[in-house]
Amino acid sequence: MRLYIRYFAMHLQSQMQYKVSFFLVTLGQFLVSFTALLGVYFMFARFNIVDDYAFEQALICFAAMLMAFTLAEMFGRGFDLFPRMLGNGEFDRALVRPRNVIFQVLASKMEFTRFGRLLQAILVFCYAIPNSGIVWAWDKILTLCLMVICGSLIFFGLFIMYAAFSFFTVEGLEFMNILLDGGREFGRYPFSIYGKNILRFLTFIIPLALFQYYPLLYLLDRERSMFFMFVPLIGLVFLIPCYAFFHVGLRRYKSTGS
Repeated sequence: MRLYIRYFAMHLQSQMQYKVSFFLVTLGQFLVSFTALLGVYFMFARFNIVDDYAFEQALICFAAMLMAFTLAEMFGRGFDLFPRMLGNGEFDRALVRPRNVIFQVLASKMEFTRFGRLLQAILVFCYAIPNSGIVWAWDKILTLCLMVICGSLIFFGLFIMYAAFSFFTVEGLEFMNILLDGGREFGRYPFSIYGKNILRFLTFIIPLALFQYYPLLYLLDRERSMFFMFVPLIGLVFLIPCYAFFHVGLRRYKSTGS
């Protein structure tokens, strides 16, 4: 943990060397994500209710998904850039160091400019939480925290899976962006609006609905069982095949010779 904190401080200091550039990129991240928020606003301005969800209730989904994805990308950026590590031979150096390979990839890159999106998620929460009609007791607060924490870990698992494919293809596979960026974009609304088949896929295959849709039902008192409060924890099982797939690729890895 101490070593990870040192990496954290090193990356932060490095990116803050050019403060104007850091600020502009952070602002750009905020504005790009803001266009997605405008899309949600205009949708509800036209239809008022979408699949029986009000605007402020949908914003809970929007903010939870945005914050979860942003935290995963901010601290798991090394896995997103993993194909580059394979191509330039940097991963070969990681293999001979006396540290866990996953830790080295994790600590190799942290993207603090994503704070712009994180700030937007916080601001959306500040508006949606008091206006959503939810009575915020301890169980609802815990549910919301589990949505964000477990969501970030599930997205982190998807980044690991993306990196694992690179062992077989050297280059990253663009179809994974359907699950990563696509999952973030689709998650602006409760997943139930996309139909039962999509909801089943996002429940049993890629468990994004486990931290977004089902706990939302508990927050809105549409499901009273406390099982729905802890459903995001079930989604963490997804990390097991992601971790296993990475190690399968690692065992079959052959250097690119760079």
